[in-house]
Amino acid sequence: MNLPTICVVDDHQDIRNALVEMLQLADYKTVAFASAKDALATLDKTWQGIIISDIRMPKMDGFELLAALQKLDLDLPVILITGHGDVQMALSAIRNGAYDFIEKPFRREHLLEVVKRGLDKRQLVLENRQLKNAIATQHKETIIGQSSIITALKEKITRLAKADVNTLICGETGTGKELAARRLHEQSDRNKGPFVAINCAALPESMMEVELFGHEAGAFTDAKKARIGKFEYAHQGTIFLDEVESIPLSLAVKILRVLQERQIERLGSNQSIDIDIRVIAATKSDLKQLSEDGVFREDLYYRLNVVELHLPPLRQRDQDITLLFRYFVDQASSRFNITAPNLSLYVIDTLMQHDWPGNVRELINVAERFVLTDTLIDQRKLANWQSDVRHSSLPSRLERYEKRLIEEALSQAQGSIKRTYEGLGIARKTLYDKLAKHGLDRHRFMDD
Repeated sequence: MNLPTICVVDDHQDIRNALVEMLQLADYKTVAFASAKDALATLDKTWQGIIISDIRMPKMDGFELLAALQKLDLDLPVILITGHGDVQMALSAIRNGAYDFIEKPFRREHLLEVVKRGLDKRQLVLENRQLKNAIATQHKETIIGQSSIITALKEKITRLAKADVNTLICGETGTGKELAARRLHEQSDRNKGPFVAINCAALPESMMEVELFGHEAGAFTDAKKARIGKFEYAHQGTIFLDEVESIPLSLAVKILRVLQERQIERLGSNQSIDIDIRVIAATKSDLKQLSEDGVFREDLYYRLNVVELHLPPLRQRDQDITLLFRYFVDQASSRFNITAPNLSLYVIDTLMQHDWPGNVRELINVAERFVLTDTLIDQRKLANWQSDVRHSSLPSRLERYEKRLIEEALSQAQGSIKRTYEGLGIARKTLYDKLAKHGLDRHRFMDD
């Protein structure tokens, strides 16, 4: 993106030069024109900065220039200046879309303050347009994001989709494990078959077997007619077992048989039914550790984990936070039929300061609240966010930033130690020390 530039338009050379000098002394980039026509030949809707124009000029005056720029871009800030102003002229200027109106002679501080506000507005407008364009190009994506870690994840999903093997998706709560599973299904050769999602934690243990395997009529009290289970229903498609760590040990043996033989038996039946399915499981826990602790069957863990997919938490996706928030705000605005509030620099800054322990799910909740109440979150929690940031020491902030940089480098290097320390410009031992310090496991970032 080009640097913001202030376009000065005035037919009087001395005044034009004085304005340019004043702005350049304030460290602004400028370009100057003696006529509105010459300025129009340069300006377009992608102009990064603002326009300062005199009103009384020959051939095309400031109001005519303003009208032409309004047709070009309604959101382009135009500041009109004149030595012959009055209240009526000022009102006419604002009514016709001018960002502000300043009379000569003006105070330097006042002009610079108006310029700063105008540039801030322009920056926000362009950022919002960029976000909307990015969202528009990804509207068919189930996983929204442009960060390197998400780009690599999308590429990996595309590769794994064609593999048609059991897949284990690992990630914290709210990172989008079901979205990743759906993407695997949609990009696979099974996409014309059903995608059957089941949350293992939401089912009582007594109901789980019936839900997964189905039953015959008369298999138990109230079983008046046969019912197919989720495994059978997913035939020629994909079954997604979310929170698979919740599967009781007593049922694990039956599920293991499904994975090994691709056959099921309904409750109350002795007949085996062949099924053709892909199994995708998801967990927020360390299944390997659970299996070592005897809480989860080790053989089931290895059957599920033919390939593993790690979903990054939102705190490792700083680049995606604003994009995601804008996307969810637009969705909520459409669903509630409410015009979305402006996404100000303050809002963006507050979003970027938060750790997002609830990940994307929490971000969706905040976006909906923002649309409905014009606040990011309830005032008590918002105060806590800001208090945490204000009272964080510089070392703790630097440590947090260092951890994110290392995570990003590990992701780009796909867990390679050599490529990571070379990319960061540090020694191998230093990297190992920092991995231990931040509790980072490079294997989580490796490409299977």
